Order: sequence, then structure tokens, then C-alpha cells
Amino acid sequence: MTYAARHGRGADSPTSPEDSARERAQELVDAAQAWVDDDPDHETRVELGDVLARVKQGDQTAVDDLADRFSGMLEFGTAGLRGALGAGPNRMNRSVVIRAAAGLTAYLQARKPQPFVVVGFDARRNSDVFARDTAAVVVGAGGRAAILPEPLPTPVLAYAIRFLGADAGVMVTASHNPPEDNGYKVYLGDGSQIVPPSDTDIATQIARVNAVADVPLAEDGWETLGDDVLAAYLEDVVTVVSADSARDVTVVHTALHGVGSETVAKAFVRAGYAAPIPVESQAQPDPAFPTVHFPNPEEPGAMDAALELAEQTGPDVVIANDPDADRCAVAVPGPGGWRMLRGDEVGALLGAHILARGVADGDVFANSIVSSRLLAAMATAAGVPHEETLTGFKWISRVDGLRYGYEEALGYCVDPPHVRDKDGVSAALVVAEMTATLKAEGRSLTDLLDDLATAHGVHATDSFSVRVADLSLIGTVMARLRDVPPTDVAGTAVARTDDLSQGSESLPPTDGLRYYLADDSRIIVRPSGTEPKLKVYLEVIEPVSGDLAAARKAAADRLAAIRSAMEELTAL
Repeated sequence: MTYAARHGRGADSPTSPEDSARERAQELVDAAQAWVDDDPDHETRVELGDVLARVKQGDQTAVDDLADRFSGMLEFGTAGLRGALGAGPNRMNRSVVIRAAAGLTAYLQARKPQPFVVVGFDARRNSDVFARDTAAVVVGAGGRAAILPEPLPTPVLAYAIRFLGADAGVMVTASHNPPEDNGYKVYLGDGSQIVPPSDTDIATQIARVNAVADVPLAEDGWETLGDDVLAAYLEDVVTVVSADSARDVTVVHTALHGVGSETVAKAFVRAGYAAPIPVESQAQPDPAFPTVHFPNPEEPGAMDAALELAEQTGPDVVIANDPDADRCAVAVPGPGGWRMLRGDEVGALLGAHILARGVADGDVFANSIVSSRLLAAMATAAGVPHEETLTGFKWISRVDGLRYGYEEALGYCVDPPHVRDKDGVSAALVVAEMTATLKAEGRSLTDLLDDLATAHGVHATDSFSVRVADLSLIGTVMARLRDVPPTDVAGTAVARTDDLSQGSESLPPTDGLRYYLADDSRIIVRPSGTEPKLKVYLEVIEPVSGDLAAARKAAADRLAAIRSAMEELTAL
């Protein structure tokens, strides 16, 4: 029965704005009550029930809250699911996870009646619960499921998929997102994250789940794995370093309250290095992330404790992992104190080290389009094929013949035969090997960066983000840039504009804009795939004609001017 019919008006009777608003509010309340009735989790039932009670009392804040929770189902895409924990379809909760697991299982069963899914989880709130729900759905549908025995790094799950011969993998993690978030990352049987059209096919199956009560949930029947998967991962991960390379290196390490500490320490010792010096206040998993505002090594303040410990202990290098240990950050000592390396600098260093160790015919280097062009220059000089991909390891890992791939957001794949994803543990080992090798030669990571700049030019990069509370604002900025494209940036003409949404022979379509300036500077603007923000990536290249310091200064000045101009162009 319609709202009008319930209130005795005919279909042709005029509806006032007040009546329309009341009707929409009632529909929202009805939808929320139906969600509460179908919710298998007592905590979120109570949470949403409290919001409903306040809505019925006329609390406008509660009305807005309810509208946001029911603004749509949390979108399932190539990043899987990621969002704030809480009740309602636009939050991460058991109802949303069960629906996602049912959709994934249905997708897999269209290809194999009894699929095998391996599930991992980190130490965030409810990660273990969501992992068990996923296994219960798979087994309830007649499939087979196995759960890793404890909170472990994402690369261990990515490794486990192929090690166990699974048809798919699920990692319950929100990576480096704020404490209130959680997420759901999906891999297929090749060990790579899903890409189109798999994401839309899975989303279609999720949409067919009318109610959680309709999804069969097994009470048991899944396997809880032992230590053999982690042991196998550790046995393979240490092969990223040479058996006869130098081992004299001292490392300070922080896991940023995530799950990386124990696995990294075991990997270092197994590989023949001393265990890293841990930042004790951040070494143990803690879903509250009490010492950092954002548990992301790139965020201001996140590395303060590690750098303070480095000042006290004098290591050769500082290494950090994000909470699920798939990213790796590096800091180095310098005349002005410890300095965090940019992701592009680490990417170039790792690439140079792998090239120096030797590559085989058919090996390919790759990086995302938003990463520096330095790796391409290095590969070209060495006669090694190089490819550029869309952002994300779901694309990088699929490059045929991949030997090494990276993205500027601290993601590095140095061991694609074993992990087809970014892996902060294996990357940390290669950083340690590289640092020890240079130390034995009386050199440092900074010296190697100088060598690369001298040989290929200073590749100076920067990035910034425009965070939004209203996602539609991102579309507004992108539309404005498309409708009124800039003809110059910081006084330098725009020589070429690529609308990445059109795709190309080498890249599938994606929402983004790329500008090449007349001086070969490059700018890329795109919405984030995992967070509510617009991201802007900048790069300038300055040739070195003898004075490296002068070239760096010129590059920095150009970069600062471009950033200032782009901050104005992308302002909300």
C-alpha cells in the first residue's frame, strides 16, 4: 500500500512537499526496520534500533544518520568492500559480509559446483567474525572453506591461494584505513585481485540476495589451517635475497599496530639477518591504533615513534609496514636527520637492485600510471621490457612475465612467482639486502639514489589528496576539469591531455585525467579507489648536467609551482 493510500488520498490527489518528505522518511524507517529484522548480529541490531528510536522522536541528526546508512549498498568493486563498521547496507557488518560471501560463492559455483575458498583476516575489529561468516556461507552452499589460523599479513593469504590450490581467496582487512573501517578483499584462483568483469559479475550475484535469512550458513565444516601455510610462505619469501649477499645491517621496524611484526621478524632471522629492532609501542596488533591518527606510513606523524627510536639506536635503515603488511615504507639517515623516502624512490631503488642482480630473458618490469617514469627509463637503459598499468596491483600483477612491479603508494611486488600482489614482507627483505650490500661497499641508499638521478635525470614526484565528506564532490571536480580543461599549469603550456575514461590500446578505461606539460612534467588526477578523496599525482624531470644539487633544486621549484597551481584547480 502506498503512503497516499494509507492516508486516504486518491492517486490523483496533489501531494505537498511536507507529505512527500514524510513519505520518504517512512519508507526509510520501513527499510531500516526490515534490515533490523534480517540482521543476524545482536550488536548491530541494537545499534540500528537505537537510531530508529531517535528518528521516531524527531531527532534530525538521527534522520541524517539513517539516510546515510541507507543511501545504498556498500559498493562492491575491484577493491572488494571497504567502509566504516556499523549497521545498515552502507556500512561494514555481518549482513553485508554474508551477502558478499553469498554473491562470491554463487559466482564461483557458476564455474565449479564445489569451489574451495581460503580466508585470511587481520586484527581489526570483527575481522575474525567476518572471516568465519565467509567460511560458513561457502560451506553452507556446498563448497569448501579454509581459514588461516590467526591474524596474518595479507601477502600470506595471497600466497595461500596458489599454495593450497584454492579457487578464490578473501582477505578481511581495511589495510591502512582509519580504525573505524574494515574491508573485504577478493582474489581469484590465480592469486591476483579481481578485475572487471569479475567484480561486476560478483556484484550482480550479491544484488540477487534478497535477505540474509535466505543464505544457508553452516555451523561448522570449514577447516582452520595450521602453521604449514605460514611456514611455507616463510620458506619461499627468503628466496628473494641471495644466499651469499651481505647480512650486516641493523633495522628499526614498526608494524603500526598491525599484524606484520612477528612475520617480518621470522623472515629476517630465517634469511640470516638480525631480527629488526621493534618499535615496542606499535609492535602488537591493536585495532584502536592508539599512537597514530591514520595507520598509514605516508600520513604525517605515523612514523614519529620509529624515527625517534632510530635517533636513539642509530640503525642503517628504518622499515615500516602498514597494518596488513602488504606495503613497505623506508626511512634513511641524512645530514638533517632521518628522512622518509617517497614510494617512487623506494620503487626505483628496488628496481635498481633487482637489475643489478640480473634478470632473465622475458622478464618484465612494470609500474602503475601514477608512479614515476624513472623505472621505465632504468629498464629501457638495461634493455628490459617495461609496462605501465592502471593503478592497483590487480593490474600490475597480471603483467605477463612480471619480474618486478610497484606503485607509488608503497606497494612492491618483488616475488611474483609466489605472491601476485604487493608484499611488504618480501620488500622489507630486499631493502635489508640492498642496504647491507651498499654498506659493505661503504655506500648507502642515498648514494644509489644519487647515481640513478645522475644517470637518468632527477625524477621529482609529489602528490596530494582532496578529502571529501560528500562523494559527489569528487565527480563535480572531475566534471569541471573536463568541461574547462587547463591550457597551462604554473605558466607552462599543457601539451597534451588524456581523458583516461576513454581507455587506450594499452590501458582499459578508468576515471582519470592525465596532463603532459610542454617541459615534460606530468599530472594525473583521479578519484581514490578505496577512500573518499580525489588524488593528484605530480612529476617533473630535470636533466643533470653535472651539478646534481642544482638539478634537484630546479626540480623541486618546478614541482612546488605545479602543486600550488593544481591545488587551486582542484579546490572544492
